[in-house]
Amino acid sequence: MNDKTFLATTGQGIARAACEVDEWVVAHLLPDEKVGCLAADPHNRNIIFAGTQGNGVWWSQDNGRSWQPLSLSGHIIKALAVSPHEPGVIYAGTKPALMFGSRDNGHSWTELTTFRQIRGRWLWFSPAEPPDKRAYVQAIAISPTDPNVVMAGIEFGATIRSEDGGQTWSNHLKGTLRDCHSLIFHAREPWAYEAGGSGGGASVSRDNGRTWHKAKRGLVKNYGVACAADPEKPEIWYVSVAPNPRQAYGQNPQAYLYRAAGGADWQPIGWEPHPMKEMPITLLTDPQAPGHLYVGTVHGSVWHSADYGDSWHKLPFNLQTIWRTLIMIH
Repeated sequence: MNDKTFLATTGQGIARAACEVDEWVVAHLLPDEKVGCLAADPHNRNIIFAGTQGNGVWWSQDNGRSWQPLSLSGHIIKALAVSPHEPGVIYAGTKPALMFGSRDNGHSWTELTTFRQIRGRWLWFSPAEPPDKRAYVQAIAISPTDPNVVMAGIEFGATIRSEDGGQTWSNHLKGTLRDCHSLIFHAREPWAYEAGGSGGGASVSRDNGRTWHKAKRGLVKNYGVACAADPEKPEIWYVSVAPNPRQAYGQNPQAYLYRAAGGADWQPIGWEPHPMKEMPITLLTDPQAPGHLYVGTVHGSVWHSADYGDSWHKLPFNLQTIWRTLIMIH
């Protein structure tokens, strides 16, 4: 555990927790930037990218200790994804909902202009950031088995897929959630997962994102917030839900955390009885450790399970708050 570094977006800057001389130290970085997303470079553990609300993409070359502005200045960056296949390939999603691609580690970008031509995008809107109701790219996911398969989730409007590295895009995919909050591929298998605020809360694909079905059985609420999947067993995945957005991101979340396994109904897990007092705002698993699940809460705590969510302990640090994104660097 002590060889890991955790970084989270807090709504205003970045919180970083690392173990130094057997003691966890939390640092708060970029306090003047509204950081909305983070992405680690799978080819270089020292490189991490951050998307800001107006000042484009920043990067760190020292495992998140220091940060410099990089590119796309003037853009509101809502989502980032680094290719696990090709070094230097990155995708960025913005508000308003546009998509950009880079092939040189984010130093220069090209707008993927066919993203503007997706059918029905004139209906996209988001009430999440009043008074501005422009929709935005909430999540980007790259297939682990095909570098050309890229998916994007819009808040609020559609979940879409490209088979040619973003040169062309599908329309909204049947069975996915139009209010996407979390969209991921499995670490190794062509499974994909989604949590969202419409259509039942969770959805899953077993064929690289081509076809989807909603996974609602066992969920007592249907406002999906975050999802994650076990790195060894793709049929084991997790989702956090709440009654509605007001409670999910408020002081009384009435939160729920679930595990699904082998096609069975969702089963409640967690460190306290449901409904939970802290919203699990982000979930992540460790590609190197099957069965391990980390949960970051709105109140800044990070919980860890080493047995698929059956038992839990709280990590010995607090990030003050976590907003949307928690990543872990080995």
